[in-house]
Amino acid sequence: MTDELNRLVENWVRPEILALRAYHVQPAQGMVKLDAMENPYTWPDELRDAWAALLRDTDVNRYPDPTARVLSERLKEAMQVPADMRVLLGNGSDELIQMIAMSLSGPSRSVLSVDPGFVMYRMIATFCGMRYVGAPLNAQDFSLDLPALLQAMDEHQPAVVFLAYPNNPTGNLYDAKAVEEIIRAAPGLVVIDEAYAPFTDATFMSRLGEFDNLLVMRTVSKMGLAGLRLGLLAGPAAWIDQFDKVRLPYNINVLTQASADFALRHKAVFDEQTEAIRRERGRLAAALREIDGLQVFPSEANFLLVRTPKGQAVDWFTGLRDRGVLVKNLDGAHPLLDDCLRPTVGTPAESDKLITEMQAVAKAI
Repeated sequence: MTDELNRLVENWVRPEILALRAYHVQPAQGMVKLDAMENPYTWPDELRDAWAALLRDTDVNRYPDPTARVLSERLKEAMQVPADMRVLLGNGSDELIQMIAMSLSGPSRSVLSVDPGFVMYRMIATFCGMRYVGAPLNAQDFSLDLPALLQAMDEHQPAVVFLAYPNNPTGNLYDAKAVEEIIRAAPGLVVIDEAYAPFTDATFMSRLGEFDNLLVMRTVSKMGLAGLRLGLLAGPAAWIDQFDKVRLPYNINVLTQASADFALRHKAVFDEQTEAIRRERGRLAAALREIDGLQVFPSEANFLLVRTPKGQAVDWFTGLRDRGVLVKNLDGAHPLLDDCLRPTVGTPAESDKLITEMQAVAKAI
């Protein structure tokens, strides 16, 4: 880039955007891909054939239904959204987070969440010109430090509090009574992000309407439809109608609407897959705990947080990658995540490969 071009960019791009790094996705060609919390199972052939037949008769020359009415009703049923609540769909949960932040942004307004937490809360707050406040989790087990969080809410008066339930990247589930106390004390909106709902029995969905400031967010990504990029925000119409005003027109495309509606009509297939992942999570965690030097934290998600011996995370990550297994290296992302890796729970065969190669890395270091 020339000096003049560099000067123009630095002059006009907001300083907080210049300071950011773009969201990085690791190259995974030819690897056992366990870095992105994806469902490892593909569709059965008979489902693929029926889906292909549906898409063959799906026209794309017209704009999609702007409100995705049929899909919205299907999602409300599948995710047991209370009948008197409204839903808003987004191009993944990320777009919904952005809609909320855009609607609530203003001079000196802030977004509050926990650290370490989902990175997009911080990034989207920055995109929308809001301050991000991260309340620290307890270092020992990543549980909520309720006094610290309540103090941060009192001090910063956030427009919105985001809580991932279970949390990403730690995988743990917060105490429900503590979450309820946060909802009651929050000066603004509280969004419970239940992206990993398929892997836990805990939910606040049934409690919508009990609190005026509570919304619940879901995604179909973790149940096996990550490629469709579809998220759902549920709550009272008074909130949903306002956020709908900043939704870009036709944000859920024709193919996503048709495909997601079809998949949810066969939800039992995906429920079987997520149940298999839940079983495999326990087996994988037990096996990794047998490897000298590793600490495996409890998880209610489809991944495990694993702490390596001090100062060795990069060596473990590189050793696994060189052996054809890609996991997420969280070392350096936050002080509480020092020495941590985050492998996704894959198929039994993928788990076996991960276990074997982690054993090999343990011996090599």
